[in-house]
Amino acid sequence: MNQGSEPASQASDADALDSYSQTVMRVAATVTPHVAALEMSAARRNGRVRVGAGSAVLFTEDGYLLTNAHVVAGTQRGHAVFADGNRMELELVGADPLSDLAVVHGRPPRVAPAQFGAAESLRVGQLVVAVGNPLGLAGSVTAGVVSGLGRAIPVWSGGNRRVIEDVIQTDAALNPGNSGGALADTHSRIVGINTAVAGAGLGLAIPINATTQRIISALLADGRVRRAYLGLVSTPTRLSPSAVIRTGQRDALRVVEVLAGSPADKAGLAAGDILLAAGGRPVSDAESLQRLLFADAIGEPLPLAVLRDGTEIHLTAVPEEMTNNGK
Repeated sequence: MNQGSEPASQASDADALDSYSQTVMRVAATVTPHVAALEMSAARRNGRVRVGAGSAVLFTEDGYLLTNAHVVAGTQRGHAVFADGNRMELELVGADPLSDLAVVHGRPPRVAPAQFGAAESLRVGQLVVAVGNPLGLAGSVTAGVVSGLGRAIPVWSGGNRRVIEDVIQTDAALNPGNSGGALADTHSRIVGINTAVAGAGLGLAIPINATTQRIISALLADGRVRRAYLGLVSTPTRLSPSAVIRTGQRDALRVVEVLAGSPADKAGLAAGDILLAAGGRPVSDAESLQRLLFADAIGEPLPLAVLRDGTEIHLTAVPEEMTNNGK
């Protein structure tokens, strides 16, 4: 009986493998034309020299590309080469080290722009495909699954350590040249911008979500991102059954650290508090709080609902503008 079922089992495994391969090949064929090799240069005494290289994703018809801020750091000009050999000269539009995103611009290319998806729709275990163009090796493809969501990675800006939150972790291996490339879902939609800043071989991507879309819009409009600053470090937490009944929500943010002298400190927040809502809106993950902390929140009172030792209390913080050297 086992012998009789073995060929059927092998055929089933082969069909599954073939389906997986077909999906990866289809996504790679669709996404690769949108991903360019990026080389940034800077003026030196002996002329212009290459100081940054990676990948970039075309996302508009008029020649705007999205990449990592660390790829373009310290540069203003460069060039991109697409898989079809099309080359375009580039200028830096703006970079945001705190999200590790940057926008560059060149003349409109012959290829169509990529389609953005929504990282919020991703689930652990979901198939994703990473496409890069490292060192001119067009169509470098790795595939894997989403192995973690809501990850955080440290970055440095202006001598200060920051954390990029809500990062996607995959087992699709990345090398430095893949930084700035595309992480796509099975519908060939770009759900993340790959970053190898954490180290070779570790698959991390900056998510394409409501917050990063707002960052991209700010870079296009102003070349920079103005942020409001609270001065707290938090992590998502599931509320106890009794707290769910009292508050009407299942998830919130546990305050891990409050920076001395920060708006959160002045408002009376403390480590161990459970942040339920900010500005009258429930907060359950890093993005839900971050989307409230852009330029329009600077200097404006921000009501906070907090659960402390089982009791709900209400505080008010006044976010300040985040600077490179002060906060």
